[in-house]
Amino acid sequence: MAQPPILSWEKLGLQQGGRWLFGGPPSPGIDLHVGPRDRLALIGRNGAGKTTLFRLIADRIEADRGIRKVRPGTRIVMLEQDPDFTGHARLMDWALAGEHPPAVHEVEAIAGQLGIDLTRACEGASGGERRRAAIARALAQAPDLLLMDEPTNHLDLAAIEWLEDWLTRYKGAFVVISHDRTFLKRLTSATLWLDRGALRRKEVGFGGYEAWEEAVYAEEARAAEKMDAKLKLEAHWLERGVTARRKRNQGRLEKLWQMRAQRAAMISGAGTAKLKLATEEDFKSKSVIVAEGISKSYGGRAIIRPLTLRIQRGDRIGVVGANGAGKTTLLKMLTGELAPDTGTVTIARTLTGVTIDQQRSLMAADRTVRQVLAEGGDWIDVAGGRKHVQGYLKEFLFDPGVVDMKVGVLSGGEKSRLLLAREFAKASNLLVLDEPTNDLDLETLDLLQEVIADYEGTVLIVSHDRDFLDRTVTLTLGLDGSGRVDVVAGGYEDWVAKRREPAAAQARPARAEAAPSPGSAATDAPAAPPPPRRAAKLSFKDQRDYDLLPARIEELDAAIAKGEALLGDPDLFARDPQRFAAISNGIATARAEKDTAEERWLELAELVEGA
Repeated sequence: MAQPPILSWEKLGLQQGGRWLFGGPPSPGIDLHVGPRDRLALIGRNGAGKTTLFRLIADRIEADRGIRKVRPGTRIVMLEQDPDFTGHARLMDWALAGEHPPAVHEVEAIAGQLGIDLTRACEGASGGERRRAAIARALAQAPDLLLMDEPTNHLDLAAIEWLEDWLTRYKGAFVVISHDRTFLKRLTSATLWLDRGALRRKEVGFGGYEAWEEAVYAEEARAAEKMDAKLKLEAHWLERGVTARRKRNQGRLEKLWQMRAQRAAMISGAGTAKLKLATEEDFKSKSVIVAEGISKSYGGRAIIRPLTLRIQRGDRIGVVGANGAGKTTLLKMLTGELAPDTGTVTIARTLTGVTIDQQRSLMAADRTVRQVLAEGGDWIDVAGGRKHVQGYLKEFLFDPGVVDMKVGVLSGGEKSRLLLAREFAKASNLLVLDEPTNDLDLETLDLLQEVIADYEGTVLIVSHDRDFLDRTVTLTLGLDGSGRVDVVAGGYEDWVAKRREPAAAQARPARAEAAPSPGSAATDAPAAPPPPRRAAKLSFKDQRDYDLLPARIEELDAAIAKGEALLGDPDLFARDPQRFAAISNGIATARAEKDTAEERWLELAELVEGA
């Protein structure tokens, strides 16, 4: 039996800037109910009102209409995206000044596990230190309902995994806004979707959100056609392009897997034979950055141990590791900003770089969007061509009407998206992205993935977003904090798999200790990174899957098409909501199985090619 909610909003409505943000007439308002053990993902585009809804739940602002009910004794704590540390000397002073001041020992215990020294001065503290202090303060207040706004921003992988473990054991309820797909998939069991002023809820975690979203939009499109209102809806679809973008990105993922296989051949001992199609000179001519035995130490501590690496034109390089492991140091050495202690870095003379870093304060708040993009004009130069500024804004998911708005009124995510639009317009063949996913919504992440995939130059990405790395990079440089740099073909999960290998597997036979091939990357470890999963001969099970999966994929395609045809009945939901839900869930299940089957078949195809 379902337990009564600990918090609810009924018929909630709020105006902002003279318009209804949500719940405006003729809508009766939005309803929200949070149970005592709910694990909710709050999804919505930048500017949809997610953070505002959090503030209404926490009773920090007043609504224009609606009734808020809270179970007596319920403690609601909000972990803000950008908390204000003004007026506090030390991080500890700020941590003990919350609405429900926590006990000192509770704050210290959590801070110790997060690895943050709260005696540090607030002024000058890094984004990661401030984020850890905010988490320590929020969790130490023992909330019954925890509201988390982008909790993984500025956290390294170890801290993110610690937070995931804490939330798994947490006995209360939480609602989370996050761009981190992996974080959401691991923790949430239901989804709130804030879209065009309405709030929907589905009892499925974020893993099932995209299928639900597509089903809703497909149903809306069919209903709009029946009502002869298609043109009105098309404006929304042109702005979002949800299904089309997702399909394009699936094609790009297949291309990415092929690029990873090629890169694996270059950095493995066995890869030398695969490079015979191109001469060593041809291979070297494609190199844009060549690092030979580079290292860096500070105060006697090795930050980067001797590393040899050849980066080619078109590479997508991900750099991962804990805060302080040396990611920024490595990036600066590779781009020529910092000289190594030993070794050399050779950079192609034709390399022209653009850097997009974590600082979003580069754009003055009093400037208009038009001024930021086009210096006040109507046209912008983009990759050698000219585009109208309003058309270019649509490519980055903006309503063209924002062109004359002040930057200061944009949300944090919209400012980040505008920065991306400005920087991607510049002519370059090297793109350096430092934590590019902070403050971005999920659709903008899909867009960023698309832009990176289509970028003709080389990309260097520092990120803690595991899913984003798995979707974008061909090569991962993993720093473990000891100065060692693992060079692994693939993304974050490939690096994790590499680290899990026993030490004996890393010390490969003498063949791996030979001089590296033209595309190899060596560290101080005796072995080159192992090639991706390959076999001289498929096992019986692998061969069976390789033969049968194409037919199964066709069956699943047919099942999906049949389900979508049934959902084409605009009266189905009103007539039989349970059947509608069953068909929708069946489609989602079939799509998930199809994705798994396609990935498995592509994996086996790579094995066959490498046999």
